[in-house]
Amino acid sequence: MARIAGVDIPRDKRLEISLTYIYGIGRSTAKEILEITGIENKRVSELTPDEVARLREIIDRNYVVEGDLRREVQMNIKRLIEIGSYRGRRHRMNLPVRGQRTRTNARTKRGPRKTVPGRKRARK
Repeated sequence: MARIAGVDIPRDKRLEISLTYIYGIGRSTAKEILEITGIENKRVSELTPDEVARLREIIDRNYVVEGDLRREVQMNIKRLIEIGSYRGRRHRMNLPVRGQRTRTNARTKRGPRKTVPGRKRARK
């Protein structure tokens, strides 16, 4: 496995896909990196040490990835909470932040259902 930005990227996958295992690099960024470095999209196991070094250097110099990016995102959320913005309050209350409805379909954010007694409609 090649180690780039502190992440072991899979050897058996194509380079474009393997780079997406690094937090902060998606498909379009991976394609962009391959264009900049001039490396063709081959399997990671076929890379030479020189190519791996070039990839590592381009990613370290031009992109914010992994720990630095995670820290930056957490600091942004903390700032929103501290200034008391609407988005910060939604983060604090662990509710959807980007305007999604919560009457139904917010289970991922709110967690499993909490059953409340006496909530069913009265029978006639």
